[in-house]
Amino acid sequence: MAEERLQKVLAAAGVASRRASEELITEGKVRVNGKVVTVLGTKVDPEQDTIAVGNKVIRLDSAKRYFMLNKPRSVVASMADDVGRRDLSEFVTGIEERVYNVGRLDYETSGLLILTNDGTLAHALAHPSFEVPKTYLAKVRGVVNVGTVKRLLAGVTLEDGFIKADKVRIKDTSEASSMIEVTIHSGRNRIIRRMFDAVGHPVMALSRQQFGPLRLGTLTSGKLRELSDWEVKELLTLAKPDAVSQRKRAARPAKEKGKPNARKN
Repeated sequence: MAEERLQKVLAAAGVASRRASEELITEGKVRVNGKVVTVLGTKVDPEQDTIAVGNKVIRLDSAKRYFMLNKPRSVVASMADDVGRRDLSEFVTGIEERVYNVGRLDYETSGLLILTNDGTLAHALAHPSFEVPKTYLAKVRGVVNVGTVKRLLAGVTLEDGFIKADKVRIKDTSEASSMIEVTIHSGRNRIIRRMFDAVGHPVMALSRQQFGPLRLGTLTSGKLRELSDWEVKELLTLAKPDAVSQRKRAARPAKEKGKPNARKN
């Protein structure tokens, strides 16, 4: 696509009128690829450049589509399966564009899965370096107590390294099982199941309830809905490089006061 003037692109995206868009630019409220732009007439490529007003990335390409699916259990998180199992293709028959899933959920895990034809966003959100927080609801065997919650928050060592949960909350318990809400930013394979195995509470059922700013809400199993403009803007903002840096800084443990940094000899 040919480059266009920034204020024209903002107006076409519905941010504001052409005149109001010019004011946003001159007031330093517009960023292009992370840099503040104040010069009127600056040209941008809507297909390549990331444009943000305030702290929110704006949606420029109306051909890009974004959906949320509540994936049922016993469905492969891909558009085709070479051994004939149920896959995602049965849920997208009414969509003209070719969409694909952002990341994966294992075969027996249900819940929130993003589908899109925006390859750049899909790659960004699925990449481990982006550390997108995800919240799961797990039904596990046995009664989970406060001590187990503390172990999950402190971290456990698995065969592929150390891992800890960001948040853990006991939702309900019975004599035989517990319902636990867990938030984690790792994308490692079957990580929730392996963490609960490590603390002696195997997962009986698992569902992803939240992916970054998106919540599954009341969307029923097997149903698909298109994301709202607000949700799309939140996703695009989540994938901004500066947002990634902020999440990484927030995830680093605070240094203990009064103790010098350790040095390697």
